[in-house]
Amino acid sequence: MRGGWNGLQALVLKDCPYAYYIHCFAHRLQLTLVAASKEVGVVYCFFTKLPPIVTTVGASCKRFEELKLAQESDIEHLLAMNEIESGSGLNHISTLQQPADTRWSSHLRSISSFIKLFSLTCVVLLKVQAEGNSSQRGEAKSAYEEITTFDFVFMLHLMKEIMLITDSLCQALQCKTQDILNAMNLVSSTKELLQKLRDDGWDALNSNVILFCEARNIDISDMNGRYIERGGRARHQQDDFTI
Repeated sequence: MRGGWNGLQALVLKDCPYAYYIHCFAHRLQLTLVAASKEVGVVYCFFTKLPPIVTTVGASCKRFEELKLAQESDIEHLLAMNEIESGSGLNHISTLQQPADTRWSSHLRSISSFIKLFSLTCVVLLKVQAEGNSSQRGEAKSAYEEITTFDFVFMLHLMKEIMLITDSLCQALQCKTQDILNAMNLVSSTKELLQKLRDDGWDALNSNVILFCEARNIDISDMNGRYIERGGRARHQQDDFTI
């Protein structure tokens, strides 16, 4: 009905002229979230940068193996320090995941995996810079410089918090017995949670980002400092913008 198979819609309408197609609740929400995110510049830029970085790290079997070995070494170290538990089903080797436009939940999985493997991703990128060919070194250098900025880390954590809330709604809307009234109530409760995050969640989010950056020697932005909007004509701007 969406054009995946040419002529299907015409065949259905021929036998049933009053038939019409609608998306499921969850899929409509996902499409709405994707479209809305593209209207916010910083969010759009973030999700434009994330897939190429993930691709750079997992572009070959060799890099995938390097990431796997780095995880195994990290797990062994943490086990030796008694910082994590051992046992069946624990400490699985994971990989970075690509987000998909039509599956908003995939954005959450991608970001969550990236945060979990952030330090090990940096290790792989540094190794590619040292051992790769000229183009690989350039890609790895660009990716490393991008992810080790306060702005990127902040967006990484902010989008995770937002999508943890919206993902709960996505999962609820996939229930087969869902009705429109309950769906509207779920949307209202999700909006309330997002508003609560906006009103009361800033300090906790900022603290988590700062701790994350300090643990990885990432320069932390001064929130009380002057804000200068840079662009093609940045040299003509006055440095008196503040937030």
